[in-house]
Amino acid sequence: MKKFIQTVAQLLAAVALSLSLPSMAQTTMDHGKTSTAVTPGMTDGEIRKIDKENGKITIKHSEIKHMDMPPMSMVFNVKDMAMLDKVQAGQKIQFIVIQDAGKMVVTDIQPGK
Repeated sequence: MKKFIQTVAQLLAAVALSLSLPSMAQTTMDHGKTSTAVTPGMTDGEIRKIDKENGKITIKHSEIKHMDMPPMSMVFNVKDMAMLDKVQAGQKIQFIVIQDAGKMVVTDIQPGK
């Protein structure tokens, strides 16, 4: 009888644990979804090259904080080709860049300060 009670107790403990695991897993999965997204802000930069044919712009930029990216020069895609008609190489700018479908895309360019 004692062995039967131990077996039932172990079975109940296993059932209780198995019932709690899905809720623990759900809590873990939802944790990332509840984090606050960082809003893209303006980043200082200087235009190095403009490629109107391919809709790309090379910018030497300061830290892009919302992407945790250090200062560097790199090529970006532009969201709107018309932005390239309003800027020139050597110009100081402020810009917003986002990640879109795996590409870094400039969504806004303003004259630098």
